[in-house]
Amino acid sequence: MKLFFYVLSVVLSVQVVCSQPETTKNKPNIIFILADDLGYGDVGFNGQTKIKTPVLDRMAAEGIVFTRHYAGSTVCGPSRASLITGLHTGHSPVRGNPRWTRSGAPVDLSQTQNTVAKELKKAGYHTAVIGKWGLAENLDEGKPHHQGFDYFFGFNRHGPAHHYYPERLWENDSLIELTGNVMKDKVGKYSQDLFTDKALEYVEKHHDSPFFLYLAYTIPHYELTIPDEYKTYYQQQDWPMREMKMGHYRHDRNGHVTYASMVSRMDDDIGRLLAKLNELGVSENTLVVFTSDNGHEYDRVNDPFFDSNGPFRGRKRDLYEGGIRVPFVATWPGIIMPGTTSDHPSAFWDFLPTACDIANVTPSAPTDGISYLNALRGLRQKNHDYLYWEFNERKGPIQAIMKGDWKLLYFVGSHYELYHIEKDPAEEQNVYQEQHERAKELKELLARARSEHPEFPLVKLEKSKK
Repeated sequence: MKLFFYVLSVVLSVQVVCSQPETTKNKPNIIFILADDLGYGDVGFNGQTKIKTPVLDRMAAEGIVFTRHYAGSTVCGPSRASLITGLHTGHSPVRGNPRWTRSGAPVDLSQTQNTVAKELKKAGYHTAVIGKWGLAENLDEGKPHHQGFDYFFGFNRHGPAHHYYPERLWENDSLIELTGNVMKDKVGKYSQDLFTDKALEYVEKHHDSPFFLYLAYTIPHYELTIPDEYKTYYQQQDWPMREMKMGHYRHDRNGHVTYASMVSRMDDDIGRLLAKLNELGVSENTLVVFTSDNGHEYDRVNDPFFDSNGPFRGRKRDLYEGGIRVPFVATWPGIIMPGTTSDHPSAFWDFLPTACDIANVTPSAPTDGISYLNALRGLRQKNHDYLYWEFNERKGPIQAIMKGDWKLLYFVGSHYELYHIEKDPAEEQNVYQEQHERAKELKELLARARSEHPEFPLVKLEKSKK
């Protein structure tokens, strides 16, 4: 009976929101928080025991966990492009990281590209991206103000985002100097703190009208470094030393302590943001989503310490589950039933139609996504015909397609692998030879799941040295 009345209240609440499209003030705020290279198993609500994530775990208790949520790609550039455009990597304008193209030149979003920020801006939202944008390598059309964002603070390019003590950051269309920061010496203002402070300022300034905040943290991407005062708890643990060496990445010496401290610091900062929503009285009108852009990079697969990929095979740069299945938790008081989980297969390209659904507008351009608003609300949810990925770096080209619980991987020019994800989530039993009809069906889907792109052919590529 309690469940019945909760569902009834949810339906009525959503009807109230959606029945007033002419009043933008009543539209829900949307905050999308993205970690960088955080594994499925790096959070407490997915079984992590060494790294403490009490805020994210509380979000799971107060909201919903998606257990089958997938990143747009297994590396950050194309994954973020998929999130922003609503297109999977078979259709996205950005299908690889900057130097993995046929010409060796980076590909960015064009000014004409439809994005979730453009959609929400048209729906009356103020829009912001804070942190790692990474879709404007050419510092031209791909810059956030060309992609629907009213405010930007952070990194336009990938390379500078590798460092936590940057000497300059972009604010809107200006590159500003961070006085006192010395990147190589790791002194000055820690970028994670700067991003969180800017996010708090943004919410404070814009909470009286609907806003969309895309908070793209760089934690826990290499380099592994954090101010010493954030390491106290983990330095007291009886953990083995994992020695990290300095090079391009200015790592701190003890990898295990630093990695855990970085994740917990991010968790704490998310807690500060949630507290600000409560303080401002807007938490009940705000959807907060947290996820990661791809699988982990830090934990050793053959000798794991944190079990960052949970029960799954692979990591960043793999199209096995460990490379693309990512943690996902969302809260929205009064709309999302506390303590719920969903095994609905969803992906980054679903976010654009979901945001449009929340804002009560129709996407103005084709998308590969399906709104998961009903899944958030615990209602009947439409499923995808299939999910598709492609990846072409050192291990590539590789394609993957998933239909229901069946997943086919094609190592182009080499071989196929077929797995039943529900029965074999670790992808240990390749049944390609036994399941001829299923393999044939998925191969036919694979053949028509993508469009050609001159910069992202399915042939072996070499990384540009430009």
